[in-house]
Amino acid sequence: MGEWADTWSADGRKNLWGTVPSVIEMQSEGGAAAAAHGALQAGSLTTTFTSSQGLLLMIPNLYKIAGELTSAVIHVAARALATHALSIFGDHSDVMAARATGFALLSSASVQEAHDFALIAQAATLKARIPFMHFCDGFRTSHEVQKVELLHEDDLKTLIDEELIIAHRHRALTPDRPVLRGTAQNPDVYFQSREGANSYYEACPGIVQEVMDEFGQQTGRYYKVYEYYGASDAERIIVIMGSGCETVHETVDYLNAQNEKVGVVKVRLYRPFDVRRFVEVLPNTVKSIAVLDRTKEPGSAGEPLYLDVVTAIHETNLKSSIHNLKSIVGGRYGLSSKEFTPAMVLAVFANLTQELPKNHFTVGIHDDVSQTSLAYDSNFSTESERVVRAMFYGLGSDGTVGANKNSIKIIGEETNNYAQGYFVYDSKKSGSMTVSHLRFGSQPIRSTYLINQANFIGCHQWEFLEKIDILKDAAYGATFLVNSPYNVDTIWQNLTEKVQQQIIDKKLKFYTIDANKVARESGMGGTHKYNHASVFFRISRCFAPR
Repeated sequence: MGEWADTWSADGRKNLWGTVPSVIEMQSEGGAAAAAHGALQAGSLTTTFTSSQGLLLMIPNLYKIAGELTSAVIHVAARALATHALSIFGDHSDVMAARATGFALLSSASVQEAHDFALIAQAATLKARIPFMHFCDGFRTSHEVQKVELLHEDDLKTLIDEELIIAHRHRALTPDRPVLRGTAQNPDVYFQSREGANSYYEACPGIVQEVMDEFGQQTGRYYKVYEYYGASDAERIIVIMGSGCETVHETVDYLNAQNEKVGVVKVRLYRPFDVRRFVEVLPNTVKSIAVLDRTKEPGSAGEPLYLDVVTAIHETNLKSSIHNLKSIVGGRYGLSSKEFTPAMVLAVFANLTQELPKNHFTVGIHDDVSQTSLAYDSNFSTESERVVRAMFYGLGSDGTVGANKNSIKIIGEETNNYAQGYFVYDSKKSGSMTVSHLRFGSQPIRSTYLINQANFIGCHQWEFLEKIDILKDAAYGATFLVNSPYNVDTIWQNLTEKVQQQIIDKKLKFYTIDANKVARESGMGGTHKYNHASVFFRISRCFAPR
């Protein structure tokens, strides 16, 4: 995010008002937050981008920015925090650690929502005077390539009220209009002043919904601060926020087609948490609710979203109006980008059918220490056969990821297909294995999880066949393409027995290319991955959706 802003500024790209924004890189996130605070107090529209430990370094300034009711938006690719170990991957630990700062927390569940909510957050903060932390799931959303509908300048001009920007500028510190700000207060007034912001927070959810409604009228994409999706007479419901919403949405569609009665509540506005609006979206047929958090708070009575849901239901005396509600349970999923699949969603729904559902559970791991985990069938899948699912194995820095990013962009931009790309590599990056996951098809793609039933497997490194089970995720009848130094007459005898058996058992269509040789002979040097991309485009036609 910051890189693109810096590039546009360096290129002299002008904003809506015909000026080139200043982009300043500080030495640390603490300095970035302080610089943003200062710029805001000077009347500038200011943003910054951060995540994980960097967000923690910003917390003191976040309290000040919010306490002074300063209109601002920061964007966070939500990631795990260093606890027993460092992890660069995604969950909600960082934003949950900052939830008490007074910032509004707006959660986007997809690439499209991340794009849209950036505008919604900016429009809302100018109206509400409450600063916003707009976050998406680190890596799962922030690094996903997805086909989206871009906002145009007219959309921005319609949503951003220039009079509110002028009001923001008039609140700037200047010798021309002296004001007293940033004081030290004693017990006689601090408490009263702290409570003085209540009316702003009470009004904020209504303002966000108002902006979302205006956004829908402008773009045709309508959002709710809390959105229910599923059967109108659902008996089991999952409450969740972030990219997991998409996985649950996909599973709800599948299960309701099997005559189940399930649904999902997608939490977009987490702070301020609007008890009334949340309760209103629940169908009155609900019997059991599971609240899923993507963070862990050791020693707490429950994770953050779970506690808010329980409080909301208790405070509104929900059981008097929804007589069938019997249980509310909480669970943890997806820490450090741990996979969250439809199979796990199915396990959560299955748990809700029990007379006494397991509470404070985990899903996606096998917890043999404290026995918190739910069992799930890893073979369960909801993906349509009309979706092309391709996996490519390469080495970090060998160009595989770059070539596949180009491929999925070509598919998304040059065809009518929906397209999604996600790229897996560990924190070692260069020199370690990478796996590119590409999906495309005629229907919207909500599969925010890795492919485990691929109908195309590409292997860019021959050595992988001896060390890694490349074909374990190949679907029956899939296509297998390998970069090999052997020709068609000798390749079979050089495959391991296990690979040979997998090709036979799964009836795979087996293709080989000596991409390195082609690259050398055609003057491409070491860029053999583009040969793989060309072959993929050619032979993938045999299973393209119709």
